[in-house]
Amino acid sequence: MTINGAGRYDGGAAATGGIQWLLQPRGIRKGGRAHFRHTVQVGVKLADYADVLGGEAAKLTELFPEGTAARFWGATPAASEGNAKGRALLGCRVGDEVLFYNQWKFIARATITAKFWNTHLAEALWGKDEEDGATWEHMIALGDVVEFDVDARPALAAFGINGALRGLRLESAERRLAFINEHGAPWSSPTTAGVVPAPRKPKTEPQSKLERQALLHAFRTLRTHTAQDGPSPHKPLALLWSIGRVAAGEERLAPWDVFEREVGALLAEFGGEGSQVTPHYPFSRLRSSGVWEVHGVADGIKDPGPGALRMAGAKAGFVSEAARRLRKARIRAEAVKVLSSMYFPTAVRPLVLDRVGLGGYLSASGHIEEPVDDTTDVAEGVAGPVKRRLTKGMRPERNPELIRQVKRWHQDTCQVCSEPLEDLFGHYSEAAHIQGIGSPHDGPDQLSNMLCLCPNHHRQFDRLAIYIDPEWKVRRTRDDEFLYELRFHPRHRIEPEHVEYHRVLCGKND
Repeated sequence: MTINGAGRYDGGAAATGGIQWLLQPRGIRKGGRAHFRHTVQVGVKLADYADVLGGEAAKLTELFPEGTAARFWGATPAASEGNAKGRALLGCRVGDEVLFYNQWKFIARATITAKFWNTHLAEALWGKDEEDGATWEHMIALGDVVEFDVDARPALAAFGINGALRGLRLESAERRLAFINEHGAPWSSPTTAGVVPAPRKPKTEPQSKLERQALLHAFRTLRTHTAQDGPSPHKPLALLWSIGRVAAGEERLAPWDVFEREVGALLAEFGGEGSQVTPHYPFSRLRSSGVWEVHGVADGIKDPGPGALRMAGAKAGFVSEAARRLRKARIRAEAVKVLSSMYFPTAVRPLVLDRVGLGGYLSASGHIEEPVDDTTDVAEGVAGPVKRRLTKGMRPERNPELIRQVKRWHQDTCQVCSEPLEDLFGHYSEAAHIQGIGSPHDGPDQLSNMLCLCPNHHRQFDRLAIYIDPEWKVRRTRDDEFLYELRFHPRHRIEPEHVEYHRVLCGKND
């Protein structure tokens, strides 16, 4: 199918007919998140794709001058012009707004600044769909991109969409206007022509989510020096170290001598071969991130040396609002996931997190026992030839009745694979907490936070190899492949908040 008017840039279309909403799923399968980050959040340089711009080259260059990030999204062809996707592709116009959807939330809004069809550019940007070999050739250029994090369910219900948004939808200007007048912020925007919502008190929850999103965005977009072996770890290491301080309840501002000693040791270990140990650089340069402040040094002094910082008695750390956000378990887990996955290779990630006191984020269960004291006496020969060590540890106290109950409900059958594991005395299963009750997750010991699993899937769930998506499908973390439908029992209510926390640890929350 070919879009009527492909390649035309009639900027007055939406203004005369009213702004429509194009509801666009971002997709949770392989590629969706990476595509969104690549061409919507970050954007691309047009010059890198000059050979495939085709007839749109002049207009796109006008929209995105040199030095400006070009932002695009696209859709694969619709099976029919008469279905919802076909109508959306045909009916959307320059000036309409796109609402990007993911896992029951709208995550961004943007304005359509151009609408065109370009198979070669789409393939260069996103490749081809692995399932059918199609590419996202029905393209739109985007302006005024605003990231947010708001519940999509009120809008879906208002537009008669039952369940999750599964495909492209176009909502009329009239329905959009009615929804904005009813719900107000954050749906209204500077592009909302002619709309004056009724006065109302600002909603606190969307605002807090915006602030959380801004914090995570700052971590995703750190300005780091890039060497041959990848981005410099100086700033990410300093931030992870500081998150470790927040998690441990320490002061958010660290004195320079403490920072120099501890972050300097991290840089010596993880800074890369031939890298200089220069902790004073992240100490002061992190101010550009917007989430970091330095006390004792004037803002105009870009790179004070170690001696100057020592003389000034300088301190540095997260701004108070960032520190307050990071004291919340879920936001802290998201921040750790962003920083560790974006800036450190998989091989060294566990060691880095362990060094900064955040090793508990490597598994869903967290730390369930305090480190053993190596000085504890060894009792030899008490129970055989193998030495025994008396451990000094602390383990969260689990309610054994809850363990028995969840196993009874599911008759020792795994909720993931539906296989009962037979042993000599009957069947065996394990009760797994979804949000771990160990530090740093500190989830509740409740049935709504538990699953009945076989040992294999308990281990995979705990080690973040599998996750449960918002539609209760069990997927493999590394490639989002569908594996199983989660089994339920009518009396066993599982709290979605705990499942969402586990997705955060798996990096599948956005």
